[in-house]
Amino acid sequence: MPDRKTRIRRAVSRTALAPLAALPKRLARVARHDAKVIRQSARWLVTSREHHNYTYDLTPLNREHLAWFVSLVAEAPVADVRGWMAEIDADDVLRTHIEQTTARSARRGLADKQVRYARRVGWYALVRARKPGHVVETGVDKGLGTCVLAAALLRNAAEGHPGRVTSLDINPEAGYLARAEPWAGVVDLVIGDSIATLNALDRPVDMFLHDSDHSAGHEQREFAAVEPHLSERALLLTDNVTITTVLLKHAEKTGRRFLAFREQPKEHWYPGDGIGAAWR
Repeated sequence: MPDRKTRIRRAVSRTALAPLAALPKRLARVARHDAKVIRQSARWLVTSREHHNYTYDLTPLNREHLAWFVSLVAEAPVADVRGWMAEIDADDVLRTHIEQTTARSARRGLADKQVRYARRVGWYALVRARKPGHVVETGVDKGLGTCVLAAALLRNAAEGHPGRVTSLDINPEAGYLARAEPWAGVVDLVIGDSIATLNALDRPVDMFLHDSDHSAGHEQREFAAVEPHLSERALLLTDNVTITTVLLKHAEKTGRRFLAFREQPKEHWYPGDGIGAAWR
C-alpha cells in the first residue's frame, strides 16, 4: 500500500497542477546539466588552444558504438575492429610525430599539444578492414586525419595490401602534419579546388571521405564529381552526417546502404561530429 506522500503525488500528477508540481525537479535536472557544461566549457577555454576542428576523446561507451558501426559497414568481426582501434591508439611513433610537429608549427598557438583522434580511429579501422588501394579525402586542415589514414595504409602495405591517399585542400598551408616520412610516402597532397580535382581523377577511388566545405550544396557537388570515379565496392564517408542528409539521399539514389554514427565527446562542451557511410 503506497504511503500518504506517494498517494498525494500520484493524485496531483493527474491534475492541471502536475506541470507546476514537477517544475522544481525539472529545474534541478536542467541546472545539473548546465553546470556540467559550464564547467567543461570553462576548463576548455583555459586549457585548449583550438578555435575549430576540435579534438577530443570519445567516451568508452561511444567507442564501443563506433566499433560496432565499423564492424557493420566493413563486414568485419567486431573483435578485429577493436584491435585496429587499439592499434592506432598504441602507435607511439605517430603520436610523438604529431606532438613534436605541432609544437614546432607556426600555427602552434591554435593547436593543442595532446593528440586525440576521436572518430578518426573509425576511419583508421575502416581502412584496415577494407584494404583500399586508393583513398580520397577532401579537407585536410592540419593533416591529423590524413596521418591517421596514412598510418592505416602503411600497416596494410606491410601486410601485402598497398594503397595511397589523395588529400585535397584549398589552403596552401594545409597538411603540415602529413609532410614527414613515412606517412608522406603514401600521401598525395593536392592544393586546389576539390570539385575540379575530383573531376580530373585518373584512377579508381575505393574510399572517399568528404570533410571539406560543410555546406549541403558543396557536399552534393563533391559526391556527384567523385561518383564516376568510384570502384565497384567503393565506400563513401561524410563528416557532415550530423548536419545534412546529402549522403543518405545519395545512397538511396545510387542503390547503396547507409549508416550513421554520432560522436559523444568525453569531457568536452562540443556535442561532436559523426561518420556517415554509404556502401554496396
